Amino acid sequence: MTIMEEIQIKLDRIRKALERLSLDAVYLKRQDNFAWMTGGGINYVGLGEMGNCGLLITRDSQYAITTNIEAARMRDEEKLEDLGYPIHCQTWYENAFEGETIRRLVPSGKVGFDHGNPAGPNISNEIRLLRFSLTESEVERYLVGGYLTARAIEETIAQARPGDSELSIIGKLAHRIRETGLDVVSAMCAADDRISNYRHPVPTDRIVRERVQLGGNMRYRGLIICCTRLMNFVPVSSQLASQYRANVEIDCTLMANSIPGQSFVSALEAGQKAYEAHGYGEEFKLHHQGGPIGYAGRDYRVDFSTPGLIQENQAFCWNPSITGTKSEDTVIATSHGIIPVSRPVICPVMTVTVEDQTFTRPAIWEG
Repeated sequence: MTIMEEIQIKLDRIRKALERLSLDAVYLKRQDNFAWMTGGGINYVGLGEMGNCGLLITRDSQYAITTNIEAARMRDEEKLEDLGYPIHCQTWYENAFEGETIRRLVPSGKVGFDHGNPAGPNISNEIRLLRFSLTESEVERYLVGGYLTARAIEETIAQARPGDSELSIIGKLAHRIRETGLDVVSAMCAADDRISNYRHPVPTDRIVRERVQLGGNMRYRGLIICCTRLMNFVPVSSQLASQYRANVEIDCTLMANSIPGQSFVSALEAGQKAYEAHGYGEEFKLHHQGGPIGYAGRDYRVDFSTPGLIQENQAFCWNPSITGTKSEDTVIATSHGIIPVSRPVICPVMTVTVEDQTFTRPAIWEG
């Protein structure tokens, strides 16, 4: 599938949504939506939510709107005009140009936005739903990003040693991630008892002694990959090995029940039952279990009120945890089973069979 074919599929989705919402256009300026509509392009300078170039999509045309600061790069590197987005450019201080251009191109004024704007309704939730079912080329990009992310995290944790600080480990991970062209969206590192004490261990100057956990969310051409790995510098006890295996089996249960056409809640309920079956029912309450992923770190953190059905080729990152362990990898749900995205690259593995599906998952590394 070419990028132009991918973009056309998405234009068709948007135009059907415009008809349903009785709108004549939508203006997309968030970095996640820009990446989605350009096959992985970048419209941001920092890592903020909003970009510096917007895409105006009408019932029969599409355009880019930006400033003279960004126009050359949008044309030369993002290839917007080649992708079918003629560029409307303003001098950087012409603050009214963006709104005036939208009004000129959409005289009816019936425009939705993917962000708050007094000129029209915020339809970001409706746009997000259109992103869920990945195209063939998005799946291919996701697998590349998954490999690069897992390899970077595993190479980094493989080189960690007692005496390293969490911050120094994160610094080495960030270097590996950036040199492969990915962005660090979030990165977590926990040494020793911080693994048990905190579900979201932002890195500190804490020194690693016996154990370390490393993971996070990385962005590759707009798509976000999430995974976590664990390293022990002392022998893994039988209790820890048993707990970790139970944790992974809970994760695989969530994956196995991520079935297109089924509800998000049904997968969550299966995961909760797995916690209970392994004797960890109370642990379910201590942290959210994750959910759909894609152009956002999590499109939803699934709970018992989450509406909707799982779509074909929808990405997920479930992240079940038991105090002291965590299992977390990105996968894609299809009607033919799960496609692993952040599969183990160099770390030791374990095999888990859940509901007649066999998964190859990362084991606790012993350094």
